[in-house]
Amino acid sequence: MSNQTKYARTVLVVLLLGSLAQSQTFTSLYSFAGPPDGAGPSAGVIEDSSGNLYGTAPSGGSSNSGAVFKLTPDGKETVLYNFSGHSDGSVPLVPLIRDSKGNLYGATAYGGIRPGPFGCGTVFMIDTTGALTVLHTFAAGLNDGCRPEGGLTLYQGSLYGTTYWAGTNDGGIVYRISKHHTFTVLHNFTGAPGDGAHPYFGSPVFDKRGNMYGVTYRGGSADYGIVYKLNNRGLTVLHSFTGGSDGCYPSGTPIMDTAGTLYGTTYECGSSSSYGTVWKVTQKGAEAILHRFGAGSSADGCYPYGGIVRDPKGNLYGNASECGAYLYGTVWALRGGRFTLLHSFDYSDGGYPAGDLLFDRSGILYGTTLDGGASYGTVWSIK
Repeated sequence: MSNQTKYARTVLVVLLLGSLAQSQTFTSLYSFAGPPDGAGPSAGVIEDSSGNLYGTAPSGGSSNSGAVFKLTPDGKETVLYNFSGHSDGSVPLVPLIRDSKGNLYGATAYGGIRPGPFGCGTVFMIDTTGALTVLHTFAAGLNDGCRPEGGLTLYQGSLYGTTYWAGTNDGGIVYRISKHHTFTVLHNFTGAPGDGAHPYFGSPVFDKRGNMYGVTYRGGSADYGIVYKLNNRGLTVLHSFTGGSDGCYPSGTPIMDTAGTLYGTTYECGSSSSYGTVWKVTQKGAEAILHRFGAGSSADGCYPYGGIVRDPKGNLYGNASECGAYLYGTVWALRGGRFTLLHSFDYSDGGYPAGDLLFDRSGILYGTTLDGGASYGTVWSIK
């Protein structure tokens, strides 16, 4: 082989490796600095048409009660709102949603009216000027729920969400807030075998007929959580997790395909290591496990909190809050049913990803980590 041929092949290999690296590139977009900046983002981010990202941090801000932030495409971060910890709420754990006018909506897990030492939380709106309006304040004694630790969904002009605690059975509720700010409890979770309890870290999902879907962390036939469907006829349990090979303690936002099949994660169980699963459940309630974390080793991640996102080709993406090569969590994909590890966090680039991911129009994944970076968490992307 001539030197010229060797050189040509070397150049080809370099170009191919460069192309592969470019097709899957991890970037740490921002590291939170702590008060008066935000700290510990536990939820994912959303994106506007200009590529700006918006999210919440449950701590930090000027009063250390949490903040709402904006991150521009060039990495400039702005705190849009600082929670006081009083009537406006504190500890925003869940992601934001955005309407067509640019208003942001979210919830805080604490603050508001204070029947106890910390309050039961609020639902809020922030307009384009940065002004906050409290749409609802939770008060456990009124059976309207407490601790909204799941995200919101905007459907036909109304907001839908869940609370982790309280309601008539202390198992949490599903609620609706109309465009006129009228609050309605749609379901009280009982924790009974035919019901769920304690919805956690997930937003409601709607199909074309207006049926709502979600998961609860506990309840069901074995008290290991359920996948449910809710409509005007009441709640239907599509699947009760057994705590064995099918997983236990589902959380995060599930995703639905065109056939109505739901995909999500469980925080624990699945294999002998009990590191959680990725599952799918059909409309008829048939469950299949797509991946068991830690079945071979902990390199693929463990304890997934967040839900699933899906690309136009049907590939699934998510994160795991711990384990991986450096024990600080991973980002993964299921492509054609095959598990692929996309990134292992090493703390310098983030640690402990927990929230739902964002898959944008250009094929970029965005997420957050609770810790790492400058020690107060990060916003990251994978191209």
